[in-house]
Amino acid sequence: MINRIVLNEMSYFGQGAISVISEEAKNRQLKKAFVVTDKDLIKFNVAQKVTKTLEDAKIPFEIYDNVQPNPTTENVLTGVKAYAASGADFILAIGGGSSMDTAKAIGIITNNPEFSDVVSLEGVASTKNKSVPIIAVPTTAGTAAEVTINYVITDEKAVKKMVCVDPKDIPILAVIDPEMMSSMPKGLTAATGMDALTHAIEGYITKGAWVLTDTFELKAIEIIAKNLEKAVFEPTNIEARENMGVGQYMAGMGFSNVGLGIVHSMAHSLGAVYDTPHGVANALLLPYVMEYNAPATGEKYKEVARNMGVLNVDNMTACEYRKAAIDAVVTLSKKIGIPQKLIEIGAKEEDLSKLSKLAFNDVCTGGNPRDTSEEEILQIYKIAFK
Repeated sequence: MINRIVLNEMSYFGQGAISVISEEAKNRQLKKAFVVTDKDLIKFNVAQKVTKTLEDAKIPFEIYDNVQPNPTTENVLTGVKAYAASGADFILAIGGGSSMDTAKAIGIITNNPEFSDVVSLEGVASTKNKSVPIIAVPTTAGTAAEVTINYVITDEKAVKKMVCVDPKDIPILAVIDPEMMSSMPKGLTAATGMDALTHAIEGYITKGAWVLTDTFELKAIEIIAKNLEKAVFEPTNIEARENMGVGQYMAGMGFSNVGLGIVHSMAHSLGAVYDTPHGVANALLLPYVMEYNAPATGEKYKEVARNMGVLNVDNMTACEYRKAAIDAVVTLSKKIGIPQKLIEIGAKEEDLSKLSKLAFNDVCTGGNPRDTSEEEILQIYKIAFK
């Protein structure tokens, strides 16, 4: 079997890392930045931490802040037009997964205009040209979009999330600076952190997992388990923020190359129908799907439990360590205030069948360790409902 790894050509980590952006842009002979971010990051002067480095280096830029929490085809299309009009030659994405996903779609379509309908990018698109150069600066420790070949865009007309997979979209440079994450509120820190944990666990048990990605995912689980609670309740704890930035990046290194599973399929459906924040949806669903998948995971939950901090796993039966792994996830989730039932986030029981259909047809479903069906996904939704 042939396994492939696709990663950034360069990444920087650590407090103050954003200071390298201007020099790296100049070294690549990039002249003008098209800054993709969201209005809140502008409002609270988070994006300005980065744009000031451009100003100081006399690198011109234009800002595009028409990014929604679950970015849509409309966000992408207006962004493509704005990029073309800007005269920029690279994209600087500042934000969470929404900003980076929007930036990836803009960058791909700009250099592959035959995909300008956006919807044809769903799945593995046969693009010919690399994206416009993207420099990615995450402000959340969750999606790892700065190191992945994936992006997700909502198709408003079809009311579904499109998972797009393309090695040509990966940013040329990722800058993971904990200071950019220090202003995240507790709820967002919790949700994005659990998103990262979901990436790590799903990436570890997915059908495509192999020894190199397992190494990334297990270390990511350990780092996230040790630091997420601190990051939530000690927002200025730079060490915890930095560790979460590394942990979520490692999770991305793995899952981007081997796929995910039905936690993401089901979460994408919630996002499409209710505009549920992606991290919240993943965090809520993770334990229920872990329980469903347990029979198909061999001894992997033993290592999940161990890296979540559970003691004496080697003395446990398969039933015991599988339960211990799930319980550890639930315990962490409750500690940081994640909703535990779908009814708490506004889901409607009459929509569960529609959600199940969308989830079953999601790109991530094929990677689930246990073969599933629309009916079985419906049962998971029902268990998670109330």
